[in-house]
Amino acid sequence: MRVAIVHYWLVNMRGGERVVEALGELYPQADIFTHVYDSAAVSDTIRRHNVTTTFIGKLPFATRHYQKYLPLMPLALEQFDLREYDLIICSESGPTKGVLGSPDSLHICYCHTPMRYLWDMYPDYLNSVGAPLRLLMRPLFHYLRLWDVSCAARVDHLIANSSYVARRIMTNYRRQAEVIHPPVATTDFVILPRQDDFYLMVGQLVDYKRTDLAVQAFNRTDRRLVIIGKGEQMEQLKAMAGPNVTVMGWQPFEIIRDYYARCRALIFPGVEDFGIVPLEAMASGRPVIALGRGGALETVVDGQTGVLFKEQSPQGLLAALERFEQLEDEFDPDSIAAHARRFDRQHFKQRIQETIQRLLP
Repeated sequence: MRVAIVHYWLVNMRGGERVVEALGELYPQADIFTHVYDSAAVSDTIRRHNVTTTFIGKLPFATRHYQKYLPLMPLALEQFDLREYDLIICSESGPTKGVLGSPDSLHICYCHTPMRYLWDMYPDYLNSVGAPLRLLMRPLFHYLRLWDVSCAARVDHLIANSSYVARRIMTNYRRQAEVIHPPVATTDFVILPRQDDFYLMVGQLVDYKRTDLAVQAFNRTDRRLVIIGKGEQMEQLKAMAGPNVTVMGWQPFEIIRDYYARCRALIFPGVEDFGIVPLEAMASGRPVIALGRGGALETVVDGQTGVLFKEQSPQGLLAALERFEQLEDEFDPDSIAAHARRFDRQHFKQRIQETIQRLLP
């Protein structure tokens, strides 16, 4: 069986790339297709595959400014000739499902999220730019939405990484999606016998993660908060952080793993499509204090593996911290880690394989 795996861009190793890696383990003979490829930035598993890029990868500064070429990506994708492939699997949170296959190909789309900047977060992106760029964005994004919906019709079977994303797929594409949670490398994390007196945030420092909300909340207390990550908000967060808040920037995996294991709890105040970071913390036996919306509702069990709060505000987070500290001694690290293992990499691969076997003729 000839297998093609299509991913939007391969320039780092985050959640979407871990899905590609797991698919590559399932199908070691598969060819990988993408817009932009930086071989030094991906895992050995991905590098072992034959990787083909679109013409986007040949444009100036493509590995750093690939998102600026978004308007060209629909055209670029359709230049791939995938007619000889029996199985096409698209890993999608950008333009990948628009590839053209054969009527005899099984085309599966694993959707991390419909493109936020085209759909539910479009007004936020529009309001974040100046007036000249807004004039350009309105017709351009209208065209991209039309293309995105038409591409959803090319897919034989849609898989969402969470029930939350499945609802967004129905809202935007009017398509049903099966839910298979993404792979989490739970065995990479450790449980320590004791913790230090600090809370932790890990992830990109961008608006929708709401790291600023956590800083505002902790600035009102003497509790310690450590933030690991990088992004456009880093300097702003450093400027607003009080003496009890440390913004470390991005760190190697060994450092992140150590901080996961030593923190009192992970803070997760944003709305995520799924959210692998909470499960990495739980795999380390640590509870999660999360906003009770989005993917966190599918991973954090209130009162057992963490605490959920409803109001996305500093006051809401502070109330959740108070509740957590009242319950803190009741959280069992081994039980929390056992819950995280339900989302392990092997479980993902098994579910994907069962789905494909069911759908293949």
